Amino acid sequence: MNGEMDSTAKEIAWEQDDLLKLLDAIKGNLPEKDLAKYKTSESHLDWEKVAFNSYSGEMCKQKWQEVSREIRKFRTLTELIVDAQDYVKNPYKGKKLKKHPDFPKKPLTPYFRFFMEKRAKYAKLHPEMSNLDLTKILSKKYKELPDRKKEKYVKDFLREKETFMLRMMKFRQDHPDLLENVNKKSNVPEKPKTPQQLWYFHEKKAFLKARPDATTKDIKDSVGKQWPQLSDKKRIKWITKSLEQKKLYEEKMREFIQQHPEMNMTEENIVKSTLTKAERQLKDKFDGRPDKPPSNGYSMFCAELMSSMKDVPSTERMVMCSQRWKLLKQSEKDAYQKRCEQKKKEYEVEMNRYLLSISEEEQQRILSEQKMGSFKKGGGGSSPASKKKSSKSSTEKPKPPVSAMFIFSEEKRPKLQQEKPDLSDMELTRLLARMWNELSDKKKEKYKNLEMTLKAESEKQSKEDKGKLPETPKTAQDIWQQSVIGDYLARFKNDRVKAQKAMEATWNTMEKKEKIMWIKKAAEDQKRYERELSEMRSPAPVVTPGKKMKFDGEPKKPPSNGYQKFSQEMLSNGELNHLPMKERMGEIGGRWQRLPQKEKDRYKRLAEEKQRQYKVLLEQWLASLSSQERATYKEYNSLVSHKFGSTHVLYQFDDDDVRFIACWSHCSFNMEFLTTTDKHMENEEVEDKENKSESSSSASSSDDSSDSDSD
Repeated sequence: MNGEMDSTAKEIAWEQDDLLKLLDAIKGNLPEKDLAKYKTSESHLDWEKVAFNSYSGEMCKQKWQEVSREIRKFRTLTELIVDAQDYVKNPYKGKKLKKHPDFPKKPLTPYFRFFMEKRAKYAKLHPEMSNLDLTKILSKKYKELPDRKKEKYVKDFLREKETFMLRMMKFRQDHPDLLENVNKKSNVPEKPKTPQQLWYFHEKKAFLKARPDATTKDIKDSVGKQWPQLSDKKRIKWITKSLEQKKLYEEKMREFIQQHPEMNMTEENIVKSTLTKAERQLKDKFDGRPDKPPSNGYSMFCAELMSSMKDVPSTERMVMCSQRWKLLKQSEKDAYQKRCEQKKKEYEVEMNRYLLSISEEEQQRILSEQKMGSFKKGGGGSSPASKKKSSKSSTEKPKPPVSAMFIFSEEKRPKLQQEKPDLSDMELTRLLARMWNELSDKKKEKYKNLEMTLKAESEKQSKEDKGKLPETPKTAQDIWQQSVIGDYLARFKNDRVKAQKAMEATWNTMEKKEKIMWIKKAAEDQKRYERELSEMRSPAPVVTPGKKMKFDGEPKKPPSNGYQKFSQEMLSNGELNHLPMKERMGEIGGRWQRLPQKEKDRYKRLAEEKQRQYKVLLEQWLASLSSQERATYKEYNSLVSHKFGSTHVLYQFDDDDVRFIACWSHCSFNMEFLTTTDKHMENEEVEDKENKSESSSSASSSDDSSDSDSD
C-alpha cells in the first residue's frame, strides 16, 4: 500500500499555487510559540489536518520533505517556512541560477578549446600518464604556441562570447524576477579600495587588452609582483586616488547612517584607513612632513653606527652599539647629546610649519598618532640607562598645550636669529612679543585655531590616561622581535606574515645565552608593570618634594654614625658659617680625616648612644599612636624609601608591638637611618674602620667581634 502511495505522490505534478497552499497549511497548524527544533515540530505535526483538496496527509508530508531538502534547517520550523516560500517562488535563486534550462552557457576560453581539441590525441600517445600530468603537458604546449596559431582559438572564443552576451540579454528580459536578487546590490556605499587594488585593476585591464586569453593566474604572476618594485613617485599617484575615494566614501556613509537608523550603524562601521603604515609615511614625507630625530644622544650614535653595520646580524647590532657607547669619553657623549637637542629644536620648528600648512583633519590625525599634547617633548638621557626612566612617563602629569603666541614665536625665531645674531634670547623674546601684539586679528586666527586643536587633544589624552591601565608587560620574545622587526620587514619586502614566521624560527633556534639579555629586559618590564599597577590601585599620599612630613610628637632622628655627629657639631657651632655650603662640607671632611682615631671612636660611641635612645623613644611614640595614624606613618615611610631608593628606613607594625626590620639596599642589609647626604659620610667611616683594623692587629678576637657587631 505504501509503495503504491509513494509512486502516486511522485507521479502527481505539484503546481506552484498548490505548493504555496501546502506551506500555508503547515504554518497554520504550528503552535503559537514554536521554539522547538524543526525535526521535533515536524514529528508532532498532524499531517491529516494539513491535507487539502486531492492531496492526502502522507502526500503532503512527502512533498514537504522533498522541499525541505533544498533549504537550510538550522532554525525553527516557523522561520524555515519563510525560506521554503522563497525557494518555491524562485527555485533558481543565487548560485542555482546557472541550472536554469534557459540560462546561456559560457563560452570556453582559448586555452580550454586547445585543451579539449588535443587531449584525446595526447592521451593515446601517453596512456600511462594521469590526467594531472596530461594537463601540465598541454598547458606548457599552449604557452609555447606561437600567436599565429593561438589566433584561431581566440577568434572562436570572441565570436561565441558575443553570442553569449546577446543570449544573456534575452534571458534577463525573459526572466527579470530571477535576476532581481542577483542584480540587486546593497544600498550601503562601496568600501574604498587600497592603492594597490586600484593599481592592480588598472594594470589588469591593460594586460587583458594585450592578452584577452590570459587566465587569472597569468595576470597575478605577471602583474602582482610589480607593485613592490614601483617607484615612490608612481605609488603616490595611487595613494592620492585612494585617499580621494575614502573621502567620498566617508561622506556617503555618514549620509547613509542618518537616512537608515534601522541598520544600527555607527561611525565605527566606517573604514578607518586604506593605507598601510609604509604608504602613510610615504604620503607624509611627500607632503613635507619632517623626519623625527633620535630621542637622545645614544639613539643618534646607534643610528649612525648601524648604517655601517649592514653585514652584522641584527641580534648583535645593539650589543655592539652598547659596548662602543661605553668606550666613548663623556665629552664625546655630550657632543652627541648636544647634536640631538639641536635636531629636536629644528624638528619642532619644521613640525610647527608643516602643521600650519595642512588641514585641521590631518592635524588631528598626526597629533593623535604621535600622542603629543604639545610640540615640545622632554629630552631623554644620553645613555641606555635613560630608557628605564620612560616607564615613569605614564604616571607623570601631561604638559599643558602650547599657546598661540608660542607657536608664532617658534616659527619666527630662527629667521630673527639669522637677521639679528647680536640679540640675546631675552631681547629676542621681547621683540617677538611686540611682533605678536602688532599682528592683525586675521593673521592671529590660524595660530589660535591650532592652539584650540592642541588643547582639545591634550584634554582628550588626559581623560584617556586617567582610566588607562599600565601597559601590559612584554615577553622576552616580544621585546626581541620589536628590536629586529625593521630588518626582517626590509628583508621580506614589508610582508609581515613571512617576517613574523622568520622571527619565530630564529628565536626558537637561538641559544639560551643569546636570550639572557632579553629575558632580563622582560623581567624588568614585569616589575615595571607590577609597580605601576600597585601605584594605580593604591595611590601614594602626596608629599611635597624636599620637605619632610611632620608628625606630632615624633622624636628627632639623631646622627647615625661618628662622622655625622662630628659634622653636626661643626655646623652648629658656627665656626664655618663664612664658607659656602660646598666648601664647608669639604672642610669638615678634611678635618675628620685629620682627627686621631681615639677622637673618631669617641664620636662613634656618642652616635650609637643617641641611636639607642632614639629607638626607645620611637617605639614609645609609635605605641601611643592610633591604628589609623600608625598606618599613615607606615605609608609615608614606605613612600620615602621608594623615592630615595639608595637608603631605606622601614618598620614592621604588629598589633602588640613595634619593631625595626632590616631593609635591602644595593644588595646589602642596612639598619642605619641615612639621609641623601650620608653616602659620603658612610664611605668615610668604612675607610676609617679599615685603617683601624689594620693598625689594631694586636686586638683580641672578642673585641673584634664586638666591634663588628656594633658596626
